[in-house]
Amino acid sequence: MFIDECTIKARAGDGGRGCVSFRREKYEPWGGPNGGDGGRGGHVILRGDDDQNNLIDFKYKPHWTAERGEHGQGKDCNGREGRPAILRVPLGTICYDLSTGAVVAEILEDGQEFVLCHGGKGGFGNTRFKSSVNRAPRNFGPGEPGQFGEYRLELKSIADIGLVGFPNAGKSSLTTLITKAHPKVAAYPFTTLHPQIGVIEYPEDYERLVLADVPGLIAGASENRGLGHRFLRHIERCTLLLIILDMAGTDGRDPRDDYKQLLKELELYDKSLLKKPRLVAANKMDEDAAVVHLKKFKTRYKTVELVPISCLSEEGIPKLRKELLKRVRRLKKPGKKSPSKAR
Repeated sequence: MFIDECTIKARAGDGGRGCVSFRREKYEPWGGPNGGDGGRGGHVILRGDDDQNNLIDFKYKPHWTAERGEHGQGKDCNGREGRPAILRVPLGTICYDLSTGAVVAEILEDGQEFVLCHGGKGGFGNTRFKSSVNRAPRNFGPGEPGQFGEYRLELKSIADIGLVGFPNAGKSSLTTLITKAHPKVAAYPFTTLHPQIGVIEYPEDYERLVLADVPGLIAGASENRGLGHRFLRHIERCTLLLIILDMAGTDGRDPRDDYKQLLKELELYDKSLLKKPRLVAANKMDEDAAVVHLKKFKTRYKTVELVPISCLSEEGIPKLRKELLKRVRRLKKPGKKSPSKAR
């Protein structure tokens, strides 16, 4: 199950209570105060973890509580600090405060940490209150309470390639061919009900690319129609958009109109998506009708760069893999400007 949005309640640990104690040893009848301070309560910490790919851990465990600090003890012994509650979240997680709706934190790097709720400070022991006029203080600090809050976690996947297309265009088949992911593949639309994250391996180059496959878009997706609109945020951070088209024109569809409609839905959702570099994969080239549609498509969209493929015969798949690596390398190269978008 892929969970990309959930609500949690976090509570940091309370600070430990300070201690009231006096030194009592043989031949030391006036040893004075020696009560230690209470320990600080544990923090609630968000930590980026590259091994996590969704928020399922927080769907079934929405309450997170850090340990409280230990109370102070005699002989000037301070209490131990409470253990923190560490929430390991996938990269690309955004945390919102439910009470205000403001963004609290955004985790983008592996190992990045953010203190979501601070633990309470420990209370002072009576040693802290000793003075020249108060040689035997019986004062102590109770310790501060830890912070508490309710938050919404939202995942925007950080992937190299975002795979976009209409239902039944072959997105799941392509994901299965070029990555190690195994999404459901069937001869009817909407087999993909939630995003799929796959890794494209390049053993000879010692590299890998992360691909995010979102559910198929339909006309009106920007108006909350279909499933894809819920997951378009997963391609906001992608380096390259890979648009897959059913070039065979199944069910009487025209690939030229499909391409135009896809770009329109992306623009209506977020205009910045059209500024991202993109590549078109012309699928189902094993069918005769695809050859005719491909010529018409190139006539209308002369500047669009595309790679003809067939997920059935695997024609063009090796070329597509190499092209994706080449483009992502170029886009990530320091000092290089991103190529202009296709029109």
